[in-house]
Amino acid sequence: MGRIVAIDYGAKRTGLAVSDPLQLIAGALDTVPTAELVARLKAYVAQNEVEVFVVGRPLQMTGEPSATYAATQSLVERLQREFPAARVAWYDERFTSRMALRTMVESGIGRQKRRDKALVDRISATIILQSYMDSKKEDTI
Repeated sequence: MGRIVAIDYGAKRTGLAVSDPLQLIAGALDTVPTAELVARLKAYVAQNEVEVFVVGRPLQMTGEPSATYAATQSLVERLQREFPAARVAWYDERFTSRMALRTMVESGIGRQKRRDKALVDRISATIILQSYMDSKKEDTI
């Protein structure tokens, strides 16, 4: 069974999270400059079997696509071309940044550290991944 990699895409930075090999637990992987994202993923896939890429679907509260939707759609298409052995799935990312900040507060991370947008991106990717994996478990029950 391959790992699942979640992507919280951003114009400047992209947060990455990865599952364990059994696809039970999500963990933060990295935050990379978006321009280096595909190269970083290629390096990761060269060392690890990846079954699925989960990309956060950027939607507004109304369900309409957000400003970054077109760029994220281009990323999805590129992932499908670059990694044909892996499936690419969308997952609703609404509220993940807010949930990441709340998680940081509740875990005692100080105000200065909470301003680290790269950390927020990694935590957001982890939330997307864990939510995706949890939804798949519910589908099998």
